[in-house]
Amino acid sequence: MTIGGFLAIWNGWIGYMPDMEDIQNPISKYSSQVFSADGQMMGTYASIRDNRITVGYSGISPHLIHALVATEDERYYEHSGIDFKGLGRAIVKRGLMGKESAGGGSTITQQLAKQLYSKVAHSKIERLFQKPIEWVISIKLEKNFTKEEILVMYLNYFDFLYNAIGVKNASMVYFNKDVAKLSVTEAATLIGLCKNPSFYNPVRYKHRSVERRNTVLSQMQRAGYLTMAECEKYMSEPLKLNFQRISTHESMEGCAPYFREYLRQYMMAEKPDKKNYPSWKYVQYYIDSLSWEQDPLYGWCNKNTRRGGKPYNINTDGLRIYTTIDTRMQRYAEEAVREHLSETLQPAFNA
Repeated sequence: MTIGGFLAIWNGWIGYMPDMEDIQNPISKYSSQVFSADGQMMGTYASIRDNRITVGYSGISPHLIHALVATEDERYYEHSGIDFKGLGRAIVKRGLMGKESAGGGSTITQQLAKQLYSKVAHSKIERLFQKPIEWVISIKLEKNFTKEEILVMYLNYFDFLYNAIGVKNASMVYFNKDVAKLSVTEAATLIGLCKNPSFYNPVRYKHRSVERRNTVLSQMQRAGYLTMAECEKYMSEPLKLNFQRISTHESMEGCAPYFREYLRQYMMAEKPDKKNYPSWKYVQYYIDSLSWEQDPLYGWCNKNTRRGGKPYNINTDGLRIYTTIDTRMQRYAEEAVREHLSETLQPAFNA
C-alpha cells in the first residue's frame, strides 16, 4: 500500500508532481540589476515577489550556511531528502504527545520543495496530503542537485520581507553589506527569520529577533560550529541593523530613479506598428522606427531571445545592465537641483 502510494505520487497519478524540466530548473525568475559607470548597483527591475538576485555558494558567508544547517536540519549532510529519525521524533512528540516545540521533522530540502511547489494549505487535512508529495519532490531534488546547490537555492528563494527576496538582497536590506561578509550574529539574525519572517522581523520586533538569533547561535554551538565561549560572546551582542529598502523600477528611491524607469521602457519597447499610433503621433512613430532599426538598445529585450526562443523579460530574466551614469556626479547634480529649488527658484515662484 505504501509503495503503491509512493509510486503513484512519483509518477504524478496522485496530486501535483512537477515535470523533470521544472525539477531541474526550479527557480526561473531573477531580478535584473542596473549598474553605474563607477560600479555601483543603482537598482533592480523585478516583478512582484521575484525581486531575487542569485548568488553562488562561494559568494555566501560560511556562517550563514552553518547557521541554516544547525537550525533547520542538523543531519542535512546525512540524508537524501527525508530525515526519518527527525520525522519519527516529530510524529511521536507532536502527533502523539502534543508537544508543539518538538519541531516538524522537515528537512531543508523538504522546506525548499514546499516553497517551490506547494500552495498555501487552508486546513490541516490539506497540509497532511501535501506532505507526501513534498517528500517525493525532495528525493527528486536530491537526485538532481548537490547538497551545496540545494542550500544555495533555499537561500536564494526565501522571502526575508521588505522586498528582500533571497539572501543577497536580505544582506543589503538589513545590514547594507555583501552576503559574503556577514558576521556570525548577522547570519544568525537572517536565519532566525526562516522560522517566521513576520513574527521575528528585526525592524519591528527587535527583542523577538534577538531571542531567535540567540536560539540559532545556541544551535550552532550544539552542532560544533561555535565554542561555548564564542556562543556566549555573540549572544551578549546587541542587534545592529543598517536597514535600507531596495530600489526597484517602481521605487522613486535610490540613484537616478527616472533614468532607470526610462531605461526599462526603452529596453522593453516593441517593434513600432503604425496602427498603434494616432495620427498626431506619426512623427513619434518614425522616430521609434528609426531607433528600432539603428539603436541596438532600443527594444533589446524583444530583439533578442533567451533559451526556448522567447524574448527576454527585463523583470524576470536576471540581466546585468551597465550604464554611463556616475553615481557620484549624479548625487552632486541632484543636490544642486534641490538646493536651487528650495533656496532660489521656489521662493521666487512664491513671491
